Amino acid sequence: MQTLNYKGYVGSIEVSEADNCLYGEVIGLPKSVKITYEGETVKELKADFIRSVDDYMAECEANGIEPKRTYNGAFNVRVAPALHAQLDLLAHKNGLTLNKYVSTALARTAAEALQF
Repeated sequence: MQTLNYKGYVGSIEVSEADNCLYGEVIGLPKSVKITYEGETVKELKADFIRSVDDYMAECEANGIEPKRTYNGAFNVRVAPALHAQLDLLAHKNGLTLNKYVSTALARTAAEALQF
């Protein structure tokens, strides 16, 4: 998947064949915040993405609120109790916290899947 990046915000790139345009939205934000953009060319799409992020940040500043950020590094994962116990045991055997062990495993899996 292709993405756009600006000021720590990551945006999707989608194609609407029906409308003959490109569009997207900033991903990773809470559901209460939606930043969208569009364009007929990649150049227009990028410009509208930047404008939309800047507009959002300006609106937040004008209203005295902290802009919501994407990917704060914390999320909850629910697993079966048996898997939780196995992961905790593996972490302990490797001298790591459960959080560090899972984080390392996820990083390795993502790097392999994304071919980094």
